[in-house]
Amino acid sequence: MIRIEHGVPLARLTTIGVGGPARALARPRTVDALVEALRYARDEGLDVLPIGLGSNVLAADDGVETLVLRLEGDLAAVDVDGDVLRAGGGATNAVCLHRARDAGLGGFEFACAIPGTAGGGVRMNAGAYGRDWSAVLVRALVATADGDAWLTGEELGLSYRHSALRPGEVVAAVEYRLVPRPPAEIKATVVELVARRKDTQPTNKRTFGSVFKNPRGELGAGRMLELCGLKGHRIGGATISPKHANFIENVDGATSTDCVALLVEARRRAWEQHGAVLEREVVFAGLPELPSLT
Repeated sequence: MIRIEHGVPLARLTTIGVGGPARALARPRTVDALVEALRYARDEGLDVLPIGLGSNVLAADDGVETLVLRLEGDLAAVDVDGDVLRAGGGATNAVCLHRARDAGLGGFEFACAIPGTAGGGVRMNAGAYGRDWSAVLVRALVATADGDAWLTGEELGLSYRHSALRPGEVVAAVEYRLVPRPPAEIKATVVELVARRKDTQPTNKRTFGSVFKNPRGELGAGRMLELCGLKGHRIGGATISPKHANFIENVDGATSTDCVALLVEARRRAWEQHGAVLEREVVFAGLPELPSLT
């Protein structure tokens, strides 16, 4: 029987370091244990939040009535079979990339810029530097309270920063098809991409990653918000990054309330100055949706 923990502060589990206690936390290590945890959530009437490494999540200060999942054990393992890399949904992108490099398999280098897990990458069709999960995904094992099934990328409905996965559906495993490439070339590409990321993003600060999806058009969310004069704009203990305006930094005991206030202000200015409706990329847990701009 899977162990359920109660009252674990999400500030300890998220990269931004904010958030109150979760109603329940489970750490399944097998697909069967994951299905059991999802049945528990269904029986208790709880939403489900797979948290991965804790990036891309902003949780309410007063806590969440949610089952939080951290996939471990078999659900975080990685192995290689020919040109296919298999990863548990909780496997980190860094470990997947290292195993791919050691096996002389390229195509996953872009993921060095994404501090998350295989399952999280599928859920949001994560991407960077012109590539995303849909470019390398063969299929994903998706678990629900009723069991599990393999789905192809087409069946997952992958599009820009989006999948068709519904609440209560959790990625237990992923298969990537990669291409042969010398490990030295893979390493060189990763070194270059990591350097570019450090030059342009606040990688040494506490953030949850990108705040907004890039709107249609040539002007990205970060540049748009920079033109709105928002770099360094602070509310409470949170500030819009002086380095990249599409990031929020926890600089002095920030709360989710502080962060949401910055999101609201950023969306207001983008709308008023550029006529753009910015769509949040960060996942809200226990928080109301942002107010309408119209």
